[in-house]
Amino acid sequence: MKAALENYQARMRRVLDYLDRHLESDLDLDTVSGVAAFSKFHFHRQFTAAFGLSVHRYVQLARLKRASHWLAYTDGQSVTEIAMDAGYDAPDAFARAFRQRFGQSPSSFRNSPDWEPWLAAFGPLDRARSKLMKTFTTDDVTIRDVPPTRVAIMEHRGSPATLGATIQRFIAWRKKAGLHPSTSPTFTVWRSERRPASPADYCTDLCVATEQPIEANGEQIKAGEIPGGRCAVLRVIGNTDNLEPAALYLYRDWLPASGEEARDFPIYCQRLSLFPEVPEHEAVAQVFLPLK
Repeated sequence: MKAALENYQARMRRVLDYLDRHLESDLDLDTVSGVAAFSKFHFHRQFTAAFGLSVHRYVQLARLKRASHWLAYTDGQSVTEIAMDAGYDAPDAFARAFRQRFGQSPSSFRNSPDWEPWLAAFGPLDRARSKLMKTFTTDDVTIRDVPPTRVAIMEHRGSPATLGATIQRFIAWRKKAGLHPSTSPTFTVWRSERRPASPADYCTDLCVATEQPIEANGEQIKAGEIPGGRCAVLRVIGNTDNLEPAALYLYRDWLPASGEEARDFPIYCQRLSLFPEVPEHEAVAQVFLPLK
């Protein structure tokens, strides 16, 4: 029974991977059900039962999430181009769907995103992707000696619902500073739980590695350092928006069994490739647990 369940879950994971890789394509039922070798007559109900939303809604949310990231974090595409890439035949249809989901037009969202309804809208998508998330094992963890890294830091203090606005400011600042992710690595240092008892207690630092003098350009930027030393490192591919499962695995499962002790520095991650610069399933992050 266990082997059969694992096989079934692997086939469902294969479907999600296929959908995320082919958002630009015409995802018809015959093709998608065939990816998992399920009968097309039952596949729709199987998918809904496994993930809590239909194939159509999953694809729509995934396309809208990608479109919203392009709107908020990039300026190289017009709203019309983003609408076409999101699978809409006309900008008006895209605008109606976007407004219905987020309460803002695409242009309004690009200029001043309201992040709270945005987070709520993608709750079903995030829950679907987490249901059959790959489980980690000790073979996925390596111990490395990490050199110290000088960084420029933009602090986020307050509700996670406003983190998107801080990320926007951080991206705009690093562009002005000429610190592109391909040459200046990106780090996130988590200084609180992902969901603290009070949202106001949420704390995280957005960091970019740099040896050059820091020019604030009107932002609250400070210099700092991610200290060197031994770290347990766990690599995560895809769905790097939510790295809590990886962090929990290191703390709850790997650390007690390893005989190691945590060092006095928060757990953090390095983002090796970033969505939407790469498709979401290709985003890569490494989670670091500092060790004594």
